[in-house]
Amino acid sequence: MPSQLEQIVMSFEYVKEYYQVPARIGMGVEVNGRAGVIIADRGHYIGVNFDDEKPGEVSNCHPTWECVYTGMRAIRKPTKGQQRYQRFLEFGDCFDSFIDFCRWDS
Repeated sequence: MPSQLEQIVMSFEYVKEYYQVPARIGMGVEVNGRAGVIIADRGHYIGVNFDDEKPGEVSNCHPTWECVYTGMRAIRKPTKGQQRYQRFLEFGDCFDSFIDFCRWDS
């Protein structure tokens, strides 16, 4: 399994080669007039957190459709509730209920 650094370096490999765009984590974008920042590699798409959404919410966007790359920006951290929910999605199958997960996660 590749290390976290290798995953970051390899991320957006397809998008960069096929669409010839400078996509990477932390790159600012304007998609269809909405400003945001790229926070995830979604295969053929870029995962964008728009400024008018909660931190951590990811929208799949096409790398060239109405997309302007504006330069590097800071990534907003997800709320504690969003972080807990992401952990639940990762480990939740091991528990009978969400409350059991919350007790374990505390």
